[in-house]
Amino acid sequence: MSTSSPIRVYSEITPNPASLKFIVNKLLINGSVDFPSKESAINSPFAKELYNFSFVKGVFFASNFVTITKIEDTTWEEIQPVLRDFIKGAVESEIPVQLDNFIAATGDFEGTEIEQKIQQILQDYVQPAVEQDGGAIAYKSFQNGIVTVELRGSCSGCPSSTLTLKSGIEALLKRMIPEVTEVVSEAL
Repeated sequence: MSTSSPIRVYSEITPNPASLKFIVNKLLINGSVDFPSKESAINSPFAKELYNFSFVKGVFFASNFVTITKIEDTTWEEIQPVLRDFIKGAVESEIPVQLDNFIAATGDFEGTEIEQKIQQILQDYVQPAVEQDGGAIAYKSFQNGIVTVELRGSCSGCPSSTLTLKSGIEALLKRMIPEVTEVVSEAL
């Protein structure tokens, strides 16, 4: 008999009006993983189940939350209780976020010394703030002074993501690493 506490799920708004963050009182995954389409969810039983809802357009998991992006033709008032109940049941039933043969994004840094420094800054300074908003940022490359990142979860398609990218992330990286001249986002 298990003595663990009951699963609780609550939601928080994100800067992206099409995305809502559902927070669970249990660790769902170490790292983060994005399933921006139904097809991409092949290795995630949890995400595949969420995509069975016709109004789900994107699914992103990190630590103790899942960010859901909805289609335009629905309102959060209509679908939020359904999603909250489903997520609670899925966590209680221990539906896996990912299969064992699939690896989530982790903090292993690769590349040149500058690339590793960029990745460290993104992890230490940017990722915690982005996760607060139900999203994630992934380092893609650094070439000719340009850092390319990928925005995931609620950050993908968010109306304020360009402002965050240029005024926040780009300014931080330029200040801390003089070799950085620009930060751009790669579309999913």
